[in-house]
Amino acid sequence: MAASLGPLVGAIDQGTSSTRFLVFNAGTAELLSHHQVELKQEFPKEGWVEQDPKEILDSVHECVERTCEKMKELNIDITNIRAIGVTNQRETTVVWDKTTGEPLYNAIVWLDLRTQSTVERLLKRIPGQNKNFLKSKTGLPLSTYFSAVKLRWLLDNVEEIKKAVEDGRAVFGTIDSWLIWSLTGGINGGIHCTDVTNASRTMLFNIHSLEWDPELCKFFEIPMEILPNIRSSSEIYGVMESGTLTGVPISGCLGDQHAALVGQMCFQDGQAKNTYGTGCFLLCNTGQKCVFSEHGLLTTLAYKMGKDKPAFYALEGSVAIAGAVVRWLRDNLGIANSSLEVEQLAAEVGTSYGCYFVPAFSGLYAPYWEPSARGIICGLTQFTNKNHIAFAALEAVCFQTREILDAMNKDCGIPLSQLQVDGGMTSNKILMQLQSDILCIPVVKPSMAETTALGAAMAAGAAEGVEVWSLNPEDLTAVTWERFEPQINPEESEYRYARWKKAVMKSMGWEASDSTDGDSSIFSSLPFSVFVMSSMLMLIGAKYLSGK
Repeated sequence: MAASLGPLVGAIDQGTSSTRFLVFNAGTAELLSHHQVELKQEFPKEGWVEQDPKEILDSVHECVERTCEKMKELNIDITNIRAIGVTNQRETTVVWDKTTGEPLYNAIVWLDLRTQSTVERLLKRIPGQNKNFLKSKTGLPLSTYFSAVKLRWLLDNVEEIKKAVEDGRAVFGTIDSWLIWSLTGGINGGIHCTDVTNASRTMLFNIHSLEWDPELCKFFEIPMEILPNIRSSSEIYGVMESGTLTGVPISGCLGDQHAALVGQMCFQDGQAKNTYGTGCFLLCNTGQKCVFSEHGLLTTLAYKMGKDKPAFYALEGSVAIAGAVVRWLRDNLGIANSSLEVEQLAAEVGTSYGCYFVPAFSGLYAPYWEPSARGIICGLTQFTNKNHIAFAALEAVCFQTREILDAMNKDCGIPLSQLQVDGGMTSNKILMQLQSDILCIPVVKPSMAETTALGAAMAAGAAEGVEVWSLNPEDLTAVTWERFEPQINPEESEYRYARWKKAVMKSMGWEASDSTDGDSSIFSSLPFSVFVMSSMLMLIGAKYLSGK
């Protein structure tokens, strides 16, 4: 007979690199079982990043089924799963046919840069080409990062999508919308919705009215009828319509970084967390008021825990490349076979030996918002080896966090006395110690690292009609922490940080702003006559130097 542990709550954690399904005990927040599937990313052109929406959906089904099998093996009664929450990679854009359930194009991932020309075209319509022109409504600068420009690109460039919009068949959503629609029935009555946190990352959402904004939609020329309905982060959207968990309500939805804020119990004004995943994201709860940054941070919805509950806001510092730099060392350079091996390489030397790595593979996000930047490794000598590059890559994650933490301290006025952290990279002890050294403050990591999934489970379990998880502060489970204290003096930290800032300056302006084809040849920008003349001069010079 299967054991009853009281009410359980599941969480679908759909990230850029992998999908997971996790089941928690609603009374103790204990993680009982989970399953993970790694996902492919496609790079069809330089700067383009895509994923297959059907592969993502299939991975969710696989994770749910395999987790349920594992629970049965553990003799845990899966009929006690009372609700499911969804948390997801944000901004990633999907358009599908609501009559067939088929995606009309691959998902354009948040890291994708193909929309730079779209951004530049839109900027020309703004007085003074001010990229912050829409910030008072959206909290966001005009950037390739957000969904509206990805959707605009799809409408401009994919004939199948244009035709489907004209025929009234096309619907748009971020990954949460695609999953909830598919899991609640798809073409047979699937619920087309999103929550306020995911909507706040589209540039089509008014962060004050908490609705799609007609003026923003007009600016981007997005038909409002293709947009999902906006709901709170904690309410019953629909029920699972297939698989082992058929009939279980889906009742929580938060973008991944917002879910981590909830999972870290950052419910008070001024509480903050930093998540280390594919990217790196520092969020600070600003309560029920919008705070606008003067130092390159974003204003975003933190959460809205129920239809009739107030919306809470956050300041966010976004870094595009964190864990992705380790994956790049593994998959592109081949200097390691695993993330653990990168950590071991770094540990063997304990220094970058003056080597600095700026992983601006997708330009620079906060606090610069500089799409022309590209990745560089500088300070190389004949002594530099793969160990130093591995160390520099980990150090780069920490320097980028220092930049956004400095910006947040300036905006909030009260410096953080410690940094709460979570995410897959926090298992890397070298990284966590480096982070404390570079920030000159303690870094604290919860012993239960799955805070993103936990936040989604909390939202689902607390929803009206489910109510198996209390969010009252006195009812929340006490968290145990692992603590990392600074081990170098502040002067050394400041010296290394200043050198990093110097490297960042060298990474900027690398890519011509109007480049859309990924042609990085210097000669591609020269007139043909100049190219011919310069080539002849180089040839004559070469003959002269060789004595011929």
